[in-house]
Amino acid sequence: MDLKLAGKVAIVTGGSKGIGRAIAERLAAEGAKVVVAARGQEALDETVAAIAAAGGEAIAISADFSKPAPIQHVVDETVRRFGTVHILVNNAGGGNAPFRWDDITDEDWMATLELDLMSAVRAARAVLPHMQAQKWGRIINISSAAGVQPEANYAHYSAAKAAINNLTKTLSRYAGKDGVMVNTVSPGLIRTPLFEQQVAAGGKERGLSPEEALVAFTRKLRPGNVRGTPGEAREVADLVAFLASELSGYITGTNHRIDGGATFAV
Repeated sequence: MDLKLAGKVAIVTGGSKGIGRAIAERLAAEGAKVVVAARGQEALDETVAAIAAAGGEAIAISADFSKPAPIQHVVDETVRRFGTVHILVNNAGGGNAPFRWDDITDEDWMATLELDLMSAVRAARAVLPHMQAQKWGRIINISSAAGVQPEANYAHYSAAKAAINNLTKTLSRYAGKDGVMVNTVSPGLIRTPLFEQQVAAGGKERGLSPEEALVAFTRKLRPGNVRGTPGEAREVADLVAFLASELSGYITGTNHRIDGGATFAV
C-alpha cells in the first residue's frame, strides 16, 4: 500500500531508540525525509545510519525536549534544511522513577509534565504555522494506555498522558479547518531493548527464559491482553505511518490504543 509519504518532511521526537526509532525508520521507508531528534548523540547517529543504509533520508538533531529553546531549534533547523514540516510525531517522554505516590515530589511532577506534556505543546506550537500555511499537516501524539487506564504507580506519568489525550482533541478542533489532522497513539506493553532487559533480569531470578519471562509478565500485569505477549515497536510504527499519511484525511481527534486489548474501557 502506498501511503503517499514520499517527499513529506517529518520530525520524530525521542526518535533514536525503541518506539521512536521504529517510527523514524518506518516513515523513512515510506519516502519521508525524517528529522530524528533526541538527547543522545550516539543513538541518534546509529538511527540515522540505519535509515541511510536502508535507502532512506534522515538527519539527527540533538535536543533536550524538557526545555523550550531546543524544541524551537529543531523546528527551525528542519525548515531551514527542508523548507517546511508536514508531520510531527511527539514521542519524547517517559515514566521514570519514583513510582510510589508517597515518593513523588513536586519537582518530580513538574519534570514529568515538562517532558511528557509540555514538550508536545511546544512542538505543536512551533510546527502549526507551517502546517496551516500549506493547508496540510499531521500531528501524532504518543500517549500510553496509562492515560486511560492508570494504575496506582506512576501517577505523574499517567496524569501527563491523560493530558496528552485531551490536548489531542483540543488541537484537532483548532487546526482541522486548516487541513491539520491531530491524533493520539496509545501503546500498551511494547517490546523495546530496555523493556526486554528489565523483564529478562526479573525472570532470570525466577529461573525463566527471556521469552517465558515476557509471557509471564504480560499475563500477570496485563490480563486483558488477548495475545498474551507484548506488542512490537514496528506495530506501533505501522499505525503511526498510516495516521501520518494521505490516507488518514478523515481521522482526527482520536485516541488509537495499540495494547493487545489490555485496556478494559470501551
